[in-house]
Amino acid sequence: MSSPLLDLPGAVPAPGDAVDVGVPWHFGDPFAEQRSATRSAVLVDRSHREVIAVPGEERLSWLHLVLSQHLTELPDGQGTEALVLDSHGHVDCHLLVAHHEGVVYLDTDAGAQATSALPTIGVDGKQSLLEYLNAMRFWSKVEPRDATAEYALLTTIGTDAGGILAQFAPVPSKPYEVRALPGGGFSRSVPFRALPTVDLVVPRESLVEWWTKLTDAGIRPSGTLAFEALRVAALRPRVGLDTDERAIPHELGWVHVAAHVAKGCYRGQETVAKVHNVGKPPRRMVLLHLDGSAEILPETGDPVWFGERKVGRVGSVVQHHELGPVALALLKRSAPVDSELIAGDPEQDRAVAAAVDPDSVPPDTGEPPGRIAAQGLRGR
Repeated sequence: MSSPLLDLPGAVPAPGDAVDVGVPWHFGDPFAEQRSATRSAVLVDRSHREVIAVPGEERLSWLHLVLSQHLTELPDGQGTEALVLDSHGHVDCHLLVAHHEGVVYLDTDAGAQATSALPTIGVDGKQSLLEYLNAMRFWSKVEPRDATAEYALLTTIGTDAGGILAQFAPVPSKPYEVRALPGGGFSRSVPFRALPTVDLVVPRESLVEWWTKLTDAGIRPSGTLAFEALRVAALRPRVGLDTDERAIPHELGWVHVAAHVAKGCYRGQETVAKVHNVGKPPRRMVLLHLDGSAEILPETGDPVWFGERKVGRVGSVVQHHELGPVALALLKRSAPVDSELIAGDPEQDRAVAAAVDPDSVPPDTGEPPGRIAAQGLRGR
C-alpha cells in the first residue's frame, strides 16, 4: 500500500524498480538527510514494512520453536531480532520482534517469503511469511494475523531524536526495549552502530499525525535513500539484497544477534550449531569502497573478482555522504582483504576497482569451541 506521506510537499517517490516502493525515497536532498542523521535527527517513513501480530497464550513457546531466536523468556516490554531459516540453515527472512501488552509483533520487509515445510506448496516452494507461520501452527494456542493495515512503522535516527521524541512519548533507552505510545502502538530501540535509532510502530490511521508533530518539533523528514546508505555504513544486511540462496546467519553477523546457537528444535538449527561449534562460515560480509570516478557502479548480485578469480557477491550499493560509493559484499574466506578487488560485471561495463574497509572485516574468533573440545579429548 502507498503511504499517505507521499502527498506531503517535497516527498519524492521511489522509482518503480526500487526495493522500497510506496514510501518517500527522499525529500529533495538525500545527502543532507544523511548528514542530519549524524548531526541531529531524521524521521524515515518505513510504513511499507509488513507487520504480523501473534497473540495467544502459547505465543512465546510456539515462536521459540519456529524462529531462530530464544524467545520462551522474552519479557513483555522487550524485543529482539530473529530469522526464519530453511531446512539447510539458509536465511529466508529477517524479523524484528517486539513483545508488547501480551502480543508478539514481527515486522519484516514487504513481500517476505519463507521456504514451505511442504515443497509442493507455493511458487518454487515459497510462501508468504504469514502463510508459513499459519502452516506451522498445528494445535498451538496462537493466532498469527496480518497487522499491516493496523500498524505502520516510522524510524527516528540521530542524537537529537530521543530528546524530541520525549516531548510526546516515553523513549526506550536499552537495546530492543519496547515502550507503549500514547494512543496505541509502541516504540522500540534498535542498535544501529553509533547512531541512536528508535522505531515507532504507530496505528496506521495516526501515521500522518505522528509524522507531522515530530517533524514540526524539529526532526528532519528523510527518505529511504538516506536510510539505506546509513544501514550499509552500519553493516546491517538486508535479506534479498545482501543475501543469496546460500547465505547462512554466520556470514552476515546474525549469530548471537538473531540466531541462538544453543537452543534446538528450530528449522535450520543443525547448520547454525555445526558451523558455530566445529567449523567456520565459507564467506563473510564486508564493506567495499568503490572507485568513485566510475560512471556506472556495480549492481546487487554482481560478482566480486580477485584477478580472474570470482571471490564474492555484491549486495547493497549506495552513495554515502562521507564514504562515497560503497557496497556490502559477501566474500569467500580465502579472498584477500588487503588487496585491490574488482566489483561488478565486466560484460555489462560496470566493473570498478574496490577495496575492503579493514574495520568491516569480522574478527577472527580462533578455533571453534567444538573443535577445541575435540582436540582436548584427543589430547587426553
